[in-house]
Amino acid sequence: MTDGGRHIAVIGAGIIGATTALALVRVGRRVTILDPGQPGGVQAASYGNGAFLSPASIIPVSLPGLWKKVPGFLLDSNGPLTIRLASLPRLAPWLWRFVRAGETWARVERTAAALATLLDGAQDRHAALATSIGQPELIKRKGLIYAYHDRRSFEADSTVWSLRQRHGVRLDILSVDALQERAPGLSSTYRFGVFLPDGAHCHSPGDYVRALVDGAVVEGAELLQGRATGFDVRQGRLVGLLTDAGRLDCDGAVIACGAHSADLACQVGDPIPLESERGYHVEVKTDVAMPEIPVMPQDGKMANTPTQGGFRASGQVELASRDASPDWRRADILLRALKVTWPALAVPGAIQSVERWQGNRPSTPDGRPVIGRSRACADVVHAFGHGHIGLVSAPRTAEAVADLLAGRSGDLDLSPFSPARFRR
Repeated sequence: MTDGGRHIAVIGAGIIGATTALALVRVGRRVTILDPGQPGGVQAASYGNGAFLSPASIIPVSLPGLWKKVPGFLLDSNGPLTIRLASLPRLAPWLWRFVRAGETWARVERTAAALATLLDGAQDRHAALATSIGQPELIKRKGLIYAYHDRRSFEADSTVWSLRQRHGVRLDILSVDALQERAPGLSSTYRFGVFLPDGAHCHSPGDYVRALVDGAVVEGAELLQGRATGFDVRQGRLVGLLTDAGRLDCDGAVIACGAHSADLACQVGDPIPLESERGYHVEVKTDVAMPEIPVMPQDGKMANTPTQGGFRASGQVELASRDASPDWRRADILLRALKVTWPALAVPGAIQSVERWQGNRPSTPDGRPVIGRSRACADVVHAFGHGHIGLVSAPRTAEAVADLLAGRSGDLDLSPFSPARFRR
């Protein structure tokens, strides 16, 4: 129930907008959720992600030495990260910031420390959220596996694993026998594994987002179909949201519309370097028995996850225009890798159908989301740019936004996520 006080417009019904709307309703705010699409629909990045809820996701994509690989990204269309040559001139300023953000391990450490606070207790928060909306089965707390071909490959990643452990990530080393026991059917070429007991996964990200929005509506929120186009700010205070369906009276707003957020943020004083980091997935239906624990083979960095719709392989980082046509060769790479990783899927007839999907991750160059009040109007709060961690970080982000709009300090240090960091 609302207290009749502030009316908050949540712009975006993805995982960040959905959790934020629910958090705001539960602290007594009147909430209107605005999105041009259906919550949890295939058009949203939340629908097609890897479904991992991993405490290990504190490591940014940009790491020391990455700049040496950029020419290869332009030339290799089969690698896990690729850049469309036609988009390079427009992407160049963002890429420069991206490479600089991971230039030293000290910078990576600062980002990891910040993200660790955002991901803290994520599996518990998601389990509680799912239970509170009557959908506890959507969060599976079975752990996560990171698979390597051998110990040497793991040791090559020792710096990032040590960094994860310093920030509280618990892990168990799996021998080849233990790995095969936990992930039956995995190719025998993987002979070393890391098990994260605190990891979890979402059984159906699209259904989860839809259920969260439905839960917010049941508890008092309103859902409107439309696209935000601007803000009505008078003497520094928000009095309305402008949309393609007309004006919406409100005295607070949250920008949580993913890759579409930058234009709105700029209107309230914060030009944010936000790019579409395009990802792909394939989800196969099969009668082959697949593992119940998600696996991420470290040679391809592709999340292999059992979902409600089948068995999903998610990954790829494609830097290109947000509106560029999908390059379905990226999905084909995922499908080929899936068959190599799980040999039983390569048997003719083992796969009955394949869903291919492409979506846009909203990514900042430093790997940290933007969470904080806007420069021109304190009534407008940013909550976007989560890149690869949107799903896992959503509950903590929602709590922080609710605290901001309630005038509470909260227990999360938001300075690493401030929009002001890009003004320099």
